[in-house]
Amino acid sequence: MDTTMTNAEPSTAGRSRLPAGVYLLGFCLFAMGTAEFLLAGVLPAVATDLDVTLSSAGLLITAFALGVVVGGPPFAVLSLRWPRRTALVATQGVFAGGVAVGLVGDYPVLLASKFLTGVAYAGFFAVAAVTAIGLVTPDRNARASGVVVSGLSVAMVVGGPAGTLLGHVTTWRAGFWAVVALTAAGTVGCLLGLPAGRTDAGRTSRPSVAREFGAMRRPSLWGVYAVTILTTAAYMITFNFLAAVLSEVTGVPESWTPAILALFGVGAFAGLSVGGRVADGRPHAALLGGTVAVAGLSVVMVAAAREVWAVVPAVFLLGIAAFVLNPALYGRVFAIAADAPTLAGATTVSAFQFGISVTPVLAAAAFAGGAGLTSVSVIGAVLAVAALPLVLRDRAAAGQARDRRVR
Repeated sequence: MDTTMTNAEPSTAGRSRLPAGVYLLGFCLFAMGTAEFLLAGVLPAVATDLDVTLSSAGLLITAFALGVVVGGPPFAVLSLRWPRRTALVATQGVFAGGVAVGLVGDYPVLLASKFLTGVAYAGFFAVAAVTAIGLVTPDRNARASGVVVSGLSVAMVVGGPAGTLLGHVTTWRAGFWAVVALTAAGTVGCLLGLPAGRTDAGRTSRPSVAREFGAMRRPSLWGVYAVTILTTAAYMITFNFLAAVLSEVTGVPESWTPAILALFGVGAFAGLSVGGRVADGRPHAALLGGTVAVAGLSVVMVAAAREVWAVVPAVFLLGIAAFVLNPALYGRVFAIAADAPTLAGATTVSAFQFGISVTPVLAAAAFAGGAGLTSVSVIGAVLAVAALPLVLRDRAAAGQARDRRVR
């Protein structure tokens, strides 16, 4: 591949802009991520239409999450020698096909399709992150990763609610057919807008399965994964139960809830923008600042939950703090595994999803012990505090590695 466009940029204006392909990948993730946020909004309708219990319908969410957790790393290894564009197109094709097959089948078919689409989603996410950093110079890795991940925050704010509304106006399947159409559009965009080569800017060696597995043996990488799981669970446990808190503790009208939930997504989008710019130069400042803010705002949420004037800004600020972290986490993973980023990037996606997946278990344990709804935010604060020593340890390790390079 000709690296002139990725490694050398002719002007200050060129350095300030990211390549269009990075934004295209963000759009693709928006299209696919919409399905994740849409399902929860139409779950009762799915249960009624398919004549299953609500808990059985909830297993569709579990199947998708399981596909994401276990599917990404194996796909990353299998597709290691594929051109990036081929892997991106293949995963989008499987995702769109899986969604479509699930929509025309019965419950078992839909359940299986959810697992399959989870695998495809994880594979796309991992390859997209690596492709994005291959399109830019190393000093903009975190910013490029942040733009890709911002597709999820747009899906949270716009895609999920819009798909849910469409499902309520027509049928629950309509929103998912829209996801299929958007994913198909993203596939065409990747075919037309991304280089056919591997887009591995700055890498001089060919991909190697042995090197990818070798990178996974680095302890510092697993430290970052631990931070990813803890911090993701820290803010998502509050977000996942926010609607219930707003209804039962704050007492806001039901019609206000979607708007307040959307504020979290708006904050997430702002946090990604800020975090991407800060993390490229000072990743640990973003990690420490975001983690401390998540811990503090989780405590604030406990006190603010009873007053709507307090809970609304707290939700918005929590969204900012939470997603300041994401570009820095990706930046650290790609810095540690710079010579073998594919499997490391895929495992990062699994770590994020695992952090989300453990929140219902932690909340259920608290509720079983007689704790109230706001206890989820207390758990969030504890998880964020637990991540701080790991962030400080990673900062020290990064400083030592930098000193060795200087010598």
